[in-house]
Amino acid sequence: MSGPHHALRYAWRGSCLLVLVVVAGLVPAPASAHPFGAPQQIEVAGQGDRGVRVRWLAGGTDDLTLLGIALGVLPEDRVMLDGAVSYRASDAEAVAGAPEFARYLTERIAVVQDGRPCPGRARVGADLAGDGAEVAYTCPAPVGTVTVTSRMLTDLHTAYRTLASGPDGQKTVYDAAHESADWTFGPGGGSVRSATRESAWQLAVAGGAVLVAVVAGVLWRRRRGRRG
Repeated sequence: MSGPHHALRYAWRGSCLLVLVVVAGLVPAPASAHPFGAPQQIEVAGQGDRGVRVRWLAGGTDDLTLLGIALGVLPEDRVMLDGAVSYRASDAEAVAGAPEFARYLTERIAVVQDGRPCPGRARVGADLAGDGAEVAYTCPAPVGTVTVTSRMLTDLHTAYRTLASGPDGQKTVYDAAHESADWTFGPGGGSVRSATRESAWQLAVAGGAVLVAVVAGVLWRRRRGRRG
């Protein structure tokens, strides 16, 4: 069997191979994918007249393991020679119960009102991997607009990003270059809003952009081949 159909079959196989090569080049290897996986999240909410609550959720359980190692709570042998992380359920429990983690939260997440810091106190439950951790802040005056700074995990790798949500649909993205953002609260402080749907939307958009780029590259190469 030869002729146009045979040539078309080989062209199709070549296009599929090209897609696999491009995708493989765009997707990080699992050993180095920790900052590039699901993003971490924070939820900002008011509590009463002077209170602000910030809840943090890790993007993945391997992030908790890496953080535990950095804090000296977990042994370094959780990271394999190839860079892959060996996560155990007990890792999250160990990090949650460590005073080093509570101190890390209050050092890396801060709330400031009109230039004055709002003291914060960490509240870490038993299910750190599922429920995250919370820091409750008390500001010197009734809360209107406050500046929330988040530097979570960027000391481990500057590629970490945090999707943040707040009252009335307010959203922002924190990273190593954008560590602070202003949040405005109405009477009573507003309520907690989950960032889960927002993060899913962000990941879907990113995945769609990669797919479009791959398809566009394949079509461009095929058209170029036909013209040649």
